[in-house]
Amino acid sequence: MATHNLETLGIYNVANVYRNLPVPELIKLALSRNEGELASNGALVVNTGERTGRSPNDKYIVDEEKYRDKIWWGPINKPMKPELFDNLYKLVTTYLQNRDIFIFDGFAGADVKHRLPIRVVAEKAWQALFANTLFVRPTESELSTHVPEFTVVAACNMKALPRIDELSSEAFVCVSFTKKVILIGGTQYGGEIKKSIFSILNFLLPQKNIFPMHCSANIGSNNDSALFFGLSGTGKTTLSADPERKLIGDDEHGWSDNGIFNFEGGCYAKCIKLSQEAEPQIWNAIRFGSLLENVVINPDTKVPDFNSDHITENTRATYPVEHIPNCVIPGVGTHPKNVFFLTCDAFGVLPPIAKLDENMAMYHFLSGYTAKVAGTEAGITEPKATFSTCFGSPFLPLHPTTYAKMLGERLKAHGATCWLVNTGWSGGPCGTGSRMKIRITRALLSAALTGKLDKVECHKDPIFNVWVPNECPGVESNVLSPRETWKDKDAYDKKAKELAGLFNKNFEQYKEFATKEMIAAGPAV
Repeated sequence: MATHNLETLGIYNVANVYRNLPVPELIKLALSRNEGELASNGALVVNTGERTGRSPNDKYIVDEEKYRDKIWWGPINKPMKPELFDNLYKLVTTYLQNRDIFIFDGFAGADVKHRLPIRVVAEKAWQALFANTLFVRPTESELSTHVPEFTVVAACNMKALPRIDELSSEAFVCVSFTKKVILIGGTQYGGEIKKSIFSILNFLLPQKNIFPMHCSANIGSNNDSALFFGLSGTGKTTLSADPERKLIGDDEHGWSDNGIFNFEGGCYAKCIKLSQEAEPQIWNAIRFGSLLENVVINPDTKVPDFNSDHITENTRATYPVEHIPNCVIPGVGTHPKNVFFLTCDAFGVLPPIAKLDENMAMYHFLSGYTAKVAGTEAGITEPKATFSTCFGSPFLPLHPTTYAKMLGERLKAHGATCWLVNTGWSGGPCGTGSRMKIRITRALLSAALTGKLDKVECHKDPIFNVWVPNECPGVESNVLSPRETWKDKDAYDKKAKELAGLFNKNFEQYKEFATKEMIAAGPAV
């Protein structure tokens, strides 16, 4: 299947094929086909229609004998019968007949030793631009010899018939590891293309002893790399885009025996409430060659309104990583000295920073905690704990303990220090306390990155069982102990024990796979 010809994919009689067009030509075609419009900053603005985010209930992996025993089957990785995939495949290839086809051939992985040659076949010009922006772009020489190992076929406007095709809805994201094909239909959301390739890498790379990670990464002037894990809204993209350090990537990386490397060639930033003052690097990166998904723009001036959630709260911006002034090209770095787990604790009980030993790190990595606040989803009226194992459970085809073990091995082998950082609330829960000031978070990260916290005396939090520094340059000492920021200490104890109980309840699913030391590293209630 992995050849340059569409016919080998079973795609025949297409109208026109556009392969790896220059960005200006792709944008011109997208505009001529009424797929979007230009904003005042030069970015192409598109609307993804009904689906403005991923469709996790519509994701399937084909149940193939060769790979059956390796997959972590369950609500995230739902099996699909091979014959159903074949039928859907025929429907998609038939749908694409007599249509224009836009192709992006490139790579997933900035490290030439470990990169995956990929192809994206799309029916919309803007989706080819999306792929061009997000993945690693080939040189002319690399393009001339490019042979994709995996192909994404994005027939975004083709809707399935759920009852006939035995699907959950009209949308589908289906992966066949045997055929090395990903089918996407019924959804225009660009993130499905990006995350489907990430899921593939999460399956393939551990078998090559490479640790795939849902994290951002940067590197300092002393060639010291750092990783930032965190779910949406925890500050992963914002904190890694540090003017004092060079950006390697904002979302997906691998950790090999040689160091770390970016899977992508661009960034996919959530841009709701984006401002030039708070995030100047991201603001300035959104220009011609960038893509805005579901961002409202003024009909007269074409100025983007980043504060508007009229279409969705999940507004997105894509831009090539080189739009960030101090980025690293190619996106590779040394073995990290520091690893940060970012959590937005809306309960207001976790310390702003804490040091984790190897077992604590694996416990919190498997937990993948953050919290949703009122207003983020219908029905949420108070803070709600969210656990996404390895800070990316929707994209893990293998059992989570596979990835946790790889993290622990690398922390130990390379002497990296792991930190738990609360970018959420202090002095009380959301609604009572106040959000952690970004000035404080940056001061804490700076102290950790520069080694100023290495020799600081720590105390163990009696409930969460993590090591909390007693002091930090530029940060008031009472801020470091969350209990001291609460007026009502009894209320703190009650809320802290509540969250600790949720941690331990969530971890029950991993106990049979965890060591005694790892289990003991969890909260004490």
